[in-house]
Amino acid sequence: MKAEKPAEGILKRNDFGDSKYYQIVCSCGQEYHDHNVEVEADECGVNVNIYTTMKTDYWTETVDKRYDINNEVLQETEWFVKDLINGTIRKLKLTWELWTTGAITTETTIHMSEQQALNYAETLKSAVKDVKEFRNKKNA
Repeated sequence: MKAEKPAEGILKRNDFGDSKYYQIVCSCGQEYHDHNVEVEADECGVNVNIYTTMKTDYWTETVDKRYDINNEVLQETEWFVKDLINGTIRKLKLTWELWTTGAITTETTIHMSEQQALNYAETLKSAVKDVKEFRNKKNA
């Protein structure tokens, strides 16, 4: 398997010579899973910055939901109230961590086909080479 041009799942957003911007698309189709990648050359070397949109772990339940209520209205009401409570607790825990430690623990995942992963690696490799060459020519 070889890297493609144009590349599956890789969108070149901008090229400023000493920096290049790409959007790496998640194969699930959710836009907030995408990674925005900036490869830039500066006087210290090459930086690769990855920008993502983080979401809370919406699946964590401090208060467990019941699934055995025979009345549909009561069941939906119970789920609504517990979702509200669980969401509030998740957000309070997240902000408490930020206020007390100055950082938050997050994770992000991007699903890629084998071809897209290969294209991503080749894009980074090519961008690093290009921005270093641009920087060296500019400084010469």
